[in-house]
Amino acid sequence: MALTRRRDGANLYTGNDTGKDTGNVTHNPRYLVLNMNQHKANVTIRDVASAAGVSVSTVSRVLNDRVDVAPETAAAVRRVIDELGYASSMAARSLRSRTTGVVGLIVPDLWHPFTSLVIRGVNQVTAQGYDLLAYASGRRNIQTMANWEQQLVAQLNGSVTDGIIVVTPNAETYRTSFPVVAIDPHQANTDFPAVIATNHQGVLDAMAYLVALGHRRIGYIGGRANLQSAQRRLEGYCDGLAQAGIAFDPELVVTGDYTRTMGVECAERLLSLPERPTAIMAASDETAFGVYDVAAERGLCIPNDLSVVGFDNTIESTSLNPPLTTVDQSIEAMGALAVEIVLKLIQGQPLVGRLYKVPTRLVVRQSCRSVGS
Repeated sequence: MALTRRRDGANLYTGNDTGKDTGNVTHNPRYLVLNMNQHKANVTIRDVASAAGVSVSTVSRVLNDRVDVAPETAAAVRRVIDELGYASSMAARSLRSRTTGVVGLIVPDLWHPFTSLVIRGVNQVTAQGYDLLAYASGRRNIQTMANWEQQLVAQLNGSVTDGIIVVTPNAETYRTSFPVVAIDPHQANTDFPAVIATNHQGVLDAMAYLVALGHRRIGYIGGRANLQSAQRRLEGYCDGLAQAGIAFDPELVVTGDYTRTMGVECAERLLSLPERPTAIMAASDETAFGVYDVAAERGLCIPNDLSVVGFDNTIESTSLNPPLTTVDQSIEAMGALAVEIVLKLIQGQPLVGRLYKVPTRLVVRQSCRSVGS
């Protein structure tokens, strides 16, 4: 599945009817005739200019991504370029310059809340003069994801894209000499730059908050054990207990997979214990949503009967009743930082390191309350 975002925005064909190249596009009746009858193989820059009702120099400025062309003019010129088949000339220009002006984005799922926030950050690449081309996995099997990522990077990078950002990649390496940057990789050791959140510190801060509210019996629902982020968040939970002088209780820890469905299953286990926890630290917001579902089914009131903390600070976390206290891992900022890194690599600039950490912060809302000692 592919999704393209053009840096010129919507394709518009608007302007005055004076016939002059005033920076706006003219309504030129020759456009439709030329569009239908022009042989694409013979299209020249003059044909594009004539059909769009602008000068040759304006078309040239659009082709070279100059900023001194009105956005609506640039959009209409590009529309004519596409309609008349002048794209082949643009492709030849890309081959000559050895650049495509496109950054690729590979994600597991376009509609997941985490991915949506990442895309908002990565979309800033369009402000830097690049197009954004996004690919989603189509919910492939976890075992085949690394293979699919490697094949896609090999096919796209250097030919279709100048660089690629991979969100939560499964692969540890890619066969490409062109830039690759990861956001929240599953593996700790990768041979490409990566952007991650301070997962350990985020959970540590959440645990300190719950302990300060008087909670001593705190359940934990984690992510898959093979994920770097899940490992670091579990370590934050264990260290939070240790710092508070609370003994680790294995029956209070269950392994999920960051999904709401597994959040329900794990919450059922924790809330079925003879002595259930007074608070649950969920390793993702989606997991916390599952905790809310089980609490409602059991007639438990959040936060009066059960305190809950999530991790992500997705948009949906604010619309729960009550709004979810969660660890904000600045997902949009992670996407923006990945763009900054991949553009530096594309432009041949040196990097100061390979691992980049975005600080987390605890966002306190209404899903927790204090309990007696």
